[in-house]
Amino acid sequence: MAYSKMASKYYQEMQESFKNNNKSREFPAHSAKVHSVAWSCDGRRLASGSFDKTASVFVLEKDRLVKENNYRGHSDSVDQLCWHPTNPDVFVTASGDKTIRIWDVRTTKCTATVNTKGENINICWSPDGQTIAVGNKDDVVTFIDVKSHRSRAEEQFKFEVNEISWNNDNDMFFLTNGNGCINILSYPELKPIQSINAHPSNCICIKFDPTGKYFATGSADALVSLWTVEELVCVRCFSRLDWPVRTLSFSHDGKMLASASEDHFIDIAEVETGEKLWEVQCESPTFTVAWHPKRPLLAYACDDKEGKYDNNREAGTVKLFGLPNDS
Repeated sequence: MAYSKMASKYYQEMQESFKNNNKSREFPAHSAKVHSVAWSCDGRRLASGSFDKTASVFVLEKDRLVKENNYRGHSDSVDQLCWHPTNPDVFVTASGDKTIRIWDVRTTKCTATVNTKGENINICWSPDGQTIAVGNKDDVVTFIDVKSHRSRAEEQFKFEVNEISWNNDNDMFFLTNGNGCINILSYPELKPIQSINAHPSNCICIKFDPTGKYFATGSADALVSLWTVEELVCVRCFSRLDWPVRTLSFSHDGKMLASASEDHFIDIAEVETGEKLWEVQCESPTFTVAWHPKRPLLAYACDDKEGKYDNNREAGTVKLFGLPNDS
């Protein structure tokens, strides 16, 4: 019983917090739609990757994002990016131009360009910081050594690979696939451990919570399912969205889960009860969400078109939710 009281206390606290801090603000980032947003491990910077072939980096100042730099070099869309897990100055971008690029915000330069075999669509950094995994449109995942910038391993899968991620302990590698399964490999051996039938349709995204207790998957069936890392058991489903779930993010304390789709809102759920804590209203589908690593601030990007009559222009803004109402 103590547990449900605790959960409701957190629920009340967050409800109160969002009542006073539910402002969203948008910041111009790109000349075309934004595919991916991610925070540096210390929460000082937010990076965004766009269809306009660039990445942008903002510095978070009190309650606004100030654009620091725009990173050029890719010759095709930047589909996904992520930061080094422990170095707040380094991030990596994956592009359709068959390369990944590693960037350093201190020099604002590309420190490495690694050629890959196909058009890259997803990327993640191992928790120990030593390896970058990148997946392409041909369902090949390449594991790149961060120091040598060479491929350590390459796996061709016989199914549609959607999102990829290590577990927090760095000893397992997870893939979500087009048949609704979660495939789990041992790491670094990359031997199949298990395949879980998670959803009746395409399993799109996967995220691990910072505490290492849970991971969540989002599917084309519009459901988000929550799994225990230890037993690999589904403990609950969140079903407030009506469209395929494209993106997920756990809050820094692991207690909130944001999920988004083509629905015109982002669902914020309390992880332990599944209750709706809040919903962030959007005017269009949401591509990407990311909680700040230390505060209840949510960065996100939508497929927003500028102006009601001119549908050819895409705004390319990055948005921030959780700002004080009086800011």
